Amino acid sequence: MQNWRTELNRLFIILVASGLIGLFFGQITLAMLLALLSYALLNIFELRRFNNWLAKSPEQKDSDPPVSKGLWGDIFDGIYRLQKQERKASNYLGNILGKAQESSAALEIAVIMIDGQNNLDWWNQASENFLGIKFPDDRNQSVTNLIRDPRFAEYFHSEQYDETLKMESPVDSNIILEFQIALFGEHERLMIVRDITQLHRLEMMRKDFVGNVSHELGTPITVIKGYLEAILDNMDGIDSKWRKPVEQMRQQSLRMENIIRDLLLLSSLETKTLPKQQESIRVSKLFSEIENDTLQMFSDKNHTFQIDCDGELRIRGKYSELYSAISNLVVNAAKYTEANGTIALRANQSGTHIEIIIEDNGIGIESNHIPRLTERFYRVDVSRSTDTGGTGLGLAIVKHILARHGGDLEIKSEYGKGSRFICRLPLSRLLSPDEELPESEDPEKESSFNN
Repeated sequence: MQNWRTELNRLFIILVASGLIGLFFGQITLAMLLALLSYALLNIFELRRFNNWLAKSPEQKDSDPPVSKGLWGDIFDGIYRLQKQERKASNYLGNILGKAQESSAALEIAVIMIDGQNNLDWWNQASENFLGIKFPDDRNQSVTNLIRDPRFAEYFHSEQYDETLKMESPVDSNIILEFQIALFGEHERLMIVRDITQLHRLEMMRKDFVGNVSHELGTPITVIKGYLEAILDNMDGIDSKWRKPVEQMRQQSLRMENIIRDLLLLSSLETKTLPKQQESIRVSKLFSEIENDTLQMFSDKNHTFQIDCDGELRIRGKYSELYSAISNLVVNAAKYTEANGTIALRANQSGTHIEIIIEDNGIGIESNHIPRLTERFYRVDVSRSTDTGGTGLGLAIVKHILARHGGDLEIKSEYGKGSRFICRLPLSRLLSPDEELPESEDPEKESSFNN
């Protein structure tokens, strides 16, 4: 403000001086017009200098602004101070970026920045090793043009980055990579790529080991159980004191057989993909069959079943697998619900999902156990699972079956008040009334009734 006042004072002095000179020569108006014209030309000259400085090429923009006096001198000085601050901030950010680039270059994981137009902006050395992209040739190239895999393109454009993508490296098919993407800024992306080849191999070895061991143990367990049953059928010639040990051995062999069966089923679910040819499943019919089977298994408990389901609701999937998943949950509810208790089965459409809900008023589960219930062999109470014949694999099987159908499992429970198991399937599995699929007549029920 003070600078403007000084400039106005200067203009006033110029006008007064020019007026006095004009008065001396008898041309006051002409003298004042000439003074104003000179003042305007001076400002136009300074403005042109300023414009020429602004018009310099980017390489010359770091040069200092023009030097002047008066108001223009103050303006140029202010720009110079701002320029110094900007240079200082730019150098500081450049140092930070340089350190970040140096540190990321030393990482064994690939770090890639992608701009809002899906083009590569920056990446570290590991990215070149894993993905084969080259600096600077591939800069500003579309990432989906450089990583030509339909699975990556689908994952990238879906913007559903809660889960990671696992696939082979475009450089070497023997290398398994895990892709994880995060959105930031103006629809920019940060992509992290890890080499999980060793983890993948260990996981495959684990699956093969479980499958092979389960197959190898199946035959001897069947033989042992058969002989024990034969002994029990012919106990007349054997001392009665051996009846109880033999019966316990038969029960444990049966339990071992159940564990092996569940392990084989889990191995099958993990290694085999869901068949492309799927079936039309009428949910009300599925509920009815599960209710009848469970009532027969627990006829002594006299449970009450409440079924709430639209009779026309049909979904697309593998009948035997979904029967196994839902029956697992219903049988578990029957196991841990006292006699004359209530078990409810409901199915409805909620937002973008189909929800199948199994609810009971049984003994419930303490909240600290709920996050781990779907882990293999995890048991809330070892003695309780042993008493009920559980293997600790039932809920793991349910989780895998739902995942194969694009769904998930949510567990809610309050100790002493019952439990609620919510199976969510994507709405894409809902069949419209006019959509036809083969309906399973006599499905093979891969049931596993163990928690």
